[in-house]
Parts: sequence; structure tokens; C-alpha cells
Amino acid sequence: MEQPRDPRYAAAGVDSTKADSGLARLRTWVEKTFSLHPTARPYLPLGYFANVIRLDGLDIGIAISTDGVGTKLLVAELLNKYDTVGIDCIAMNVNDLLCVGATPVSFVDYLAVEELQPAVLEEIGIGLCRGAELARVSICGGEIAQLHEMVRGIRPGSGFDLAGTAIGTVPLDRVIVGADVQPGDTVIGLASSGIHSNGLTLARRVLLHDSKLTVESYLQELGRTLGEELLEPTRIYVPEVTAMFAANLRLKALAHVTGDGFFNLTRTASPIGYVIHTLPPVPPIFAVLQEAGKLSDAEMFQVYNMGIGFCLVVSESEAERVMQIAAEHGTRAWRIGTTVASPERTITIEPHHLQSQEQRFVSR
Repeated sequence: MEQPRDPRYAAAGVDSTKADSGLARLRTWVEKTFSLHPTARPYLPLGYFANVIRLDGLDIGIAISTDGVGTKLLVAELLNKYDTVGIDCIAMNVNDLLCVGATPVSFVDYLAVEELQPAVLEEIGIGLCRGAELARVSICGGEIAQLHEMVRGIRPGSGFDLAGTAIGTVPLDRVIVGADVQPGDTVIGLASSGIHSNGLTLARRVLLHDSKLTVESYLQELGRTLGEELLEPTRIYVPEVTAMFAANLRLKALAHVTGDGFFNLTRTASPIGYVIHTLPPVPPIFAVLQEAGKLSDAEMFQVYNMGIGFCLVVSESEAERVMQIAAEHGTRAWRIGTTVASPERTITIEPHHLQSQEQRFVSR
């Protein structure tokens, strides 16, 4: 019997194995729609971070991505603090657009609420506005749905869900899907701001349920309360990466490190593997979570970004300039690995003695 890739995550309510099976069924029907509009068909197959619509007669494509904030919203409810989750919503979308070479330009949001509370909506708007400023996009519209019978919060009337869709533009001759990645290329990792917006279901189970901590618990290792740490907004990488586009650097592949951790690197057209040989110190939140939950290194790297929120694959000759541009925008960057020939798209994380095996990590 096949075992879940991440047993503690499945026990917390997120089963990756079932998700993969369900997605396979869904995509069968989605792909049937590709030919329904003869002059604006998807430029890419499913499976990349975003897709691109090619419009007949134009050399510019429209890139589209959609995502939500997830159960990080429950932490906002616990703290009764809503002015940062809008940043997360925009970040999760615009960072994905970057991965196909697109420059984000605009965004729409979808907000479902248990009860309409004007003060909460204003706080959410503050975060959306700040996220838009960081990503340099407009928010051109959105939708609010009052779904009292469907949405439930941790307190009566407090439930809500926040998602959005971002669009960008990309020259069709610059669409990036990792088609020209070769063995010996360099992998550069950009620092995350912490846990970002993935794995919060497991984190909440471990830290707020099993460990009996609360969002008000001050942890010396973090230098702030647990709630403040978990609500730290997802880093937006638009300024530094679009500066790299403008510098005409040859970025061969880009990966937003979200759910599934470093397995996001394998979403490339080239069948290539990775050896991660160097990693920066893991941010304290991950050490706290791993110790409290007695989680293995394998599961931590399966679920979390572990301090690396975005990766770029470039020729070694381009690596120094990539790191320089990142530094100019206040983002720490490291040479963390190299690409290797691997039809199986294996990933080796040498500092933690991990090897990928059938889309999961095992100890070497």
C-alpha cells in the first residue's frame, strides 16, 4: 500500500497522495478546454507555476496565476489581525508569474466571508494595497461573497477566505520553462521571510494544538510571539527578479519554493536533477517547529521552504550578477547547488543527507 509522502501533514488534514490523484482527474477535463478559443490558446501545458495565453498576431503573451493564502488566515483570526494577509495573497500569485518570465501587472481578489465586518475588510485592504505596492501591480477589481452557511471561523462570524488571480506580460521569446537547463548550471537561492504561506496546517497542529502554545506565547528563539512569527508576510520577489529580466540575464529556470519545498525545482521542461550542497542557517521558526513536532528532516524539506523562498538556475558566469542584483534590493542570496544529468529528476540535499525518491525525501 502506498504511504503518504508526508505522514504528519496527512494526519493534520493535508494528504498529498490524495491531492495528486484528484488533480490528475481534474486536469483531464481542464485540458479539454485548451482549444475552445482558437485565437487565445494556452501557450504551455499544465504543470508550470503559471500559464501564458498567446494572442494571435502579438509577440507578447498574457501570463495568469491564481492562489490563496490558506490556513494562515486562521492565525490572523486568532490574533484578530488582518492587515498583512493581503500581502501573502498577492505574493503567492506574483511570485508564480515570475517563474515563467512574466512581469506582473495587475491583480484581482476574491474574499468570502462568514459575516461582513467593515473594519476587518479595511484591514485586509491595507494588506492588499501594501502587497500591490511591493509587487508594483494594480488591483483592478475583485469580489466579496457573503457565505454564512458555508464559511466558518474560529469565532462566530469571523470566518473568511482570501484568494486572488494575477496577470502579467511576457515576450513570447522570453517564456521561461527550464528548457535549456544543462548539467553544471548554478542554483541560486533567495532568502525567505520565514514560513510564508505553506504548511500552516501542520505548523498549527504541532505548535498550537500538540504543544499547547498560543499565538501570544513569546519564544526567545524567535524574539517575538509565535503569532507574530507565523503571520510574517510572504516575501515578494518582483523587484529583484524583474531587475534581472531588465539586465538581460539568461535566467534558465525559476522556482517559487512553496508547498513541496525543493521539489518545485523539478517543474522544468528539461529532465534535470539537482545537488543542493550548501544551505544558509535555517530560520528559527523551522527549528522550533521541527523540535516541537519531532519532525524528520525529510518531512521538513518536503513541506517547508526552510529559508529559501525562491530559486534561480543560471550559468555560473551569470551567478555573481544575479546575486549582486538581489543584494541591491536587500535580498540575501546564496549559491546553494548545481544541476546534474538525471532523467528521474532527483534532488540531493547534501547538508541533511537527503535524497529524493518518488517525489519524497528519504535519508541517505
